[in-house]
Amino acid sequence: MTSYGGYQRTGYGAQGGDEGGGFMSGSQQGSQGQSKRSTIDEYLRPVTIKQILDAKASYSESEIAIDGFPISTVTLVGQVRSVNPQTTNITYKIDDGTGGTIDVKKWVDLEKSESGTETPFSLDTWVRVLGRLTSFNGKIHVGAHHVRVIDDYNEVSYHLLEATYVHLCISKGLPGGPWPQKEGAAVGGGGDSDSMFIDSGNGYGGDSAATNARVASCSRQAKSLYQFMQSDPRSIEGINIADVMATSGMSKRDVLAAADELLGNGIVYTTVDDETWAILET
Repeated sequence: MTSYGGYQRTGYGAQGGDEGGGFMSGSQQGSQGQSKRSTIDEYLRPVTIKQILDAKASYSESEIAIDGFPISTVTLVGQVRSVNPQTTNITYKIDDGTGGTIDVKKWVDLEKSESGTETPFSLDTWVRVLGRLTSFNGKIHVGAHHVRVIDDYNEVSYHLLEATYVHLCISKGLPGGPWPQKEGAAVGGGGDSDSMFIDSGNGYGGDSAATNARVASCSRQAKSLYQFMQSDPRSIEGINIADVMATSGMSKRDVLAAADELLGNGIVYTTVDDETWAILET
């Protein structure tokens, strides 16, 4: 994984005994339960807001867990939907489009505030947040260490892909190396929600029942585009509107309308431009 400004690469998925990835390597000593828990908890993890909100309903205030493992330090991206400035802090309501919003509290540097060098972000600004998950009275918020503006929207797409990658590494495992198992369940099993984006009613995989459930509420055009993208090998990197029109026979108007619907439901995402899409696996 690469880095963006103050956000450094995550340790998840790293190979070899020196790095140990997001989890403890097999050569480390001591109590396995304690070492796994403390190490995972301290790694910076990319997440979606939906993952955080799902964690709120599943775990006590003393421990926040995602994909069955405790976590505290996270990074997320989203748009500023509201700003509540106070004397000592600014609370932002952030929305990343995955379902719901979360409060991000940034403590104010009084010297910068008085000099005018620290001002609240404007509404609808895309920002990256690095901070610590905190639960109070059953509600999770993020205590931000750092918040900055996103200048390149590609960073948003990158973050969602990285969050997906880490989620799948933990819940499904990586080829060539075992991952720690959730307490009381095998990796990939158990009672945790397997979706990190807008609820779609299907699990990870690709059978026809899951596919039909994912687009069950979509229009006929959206279903046609989704099925076409599934059957076309180019959809891994993204398929352009011109290719869809040439092969499927759909009109440009129908393709754009179908793509907008799938985008709005978190089923596809744009890749190289606004008219090239790929299926977002969950």
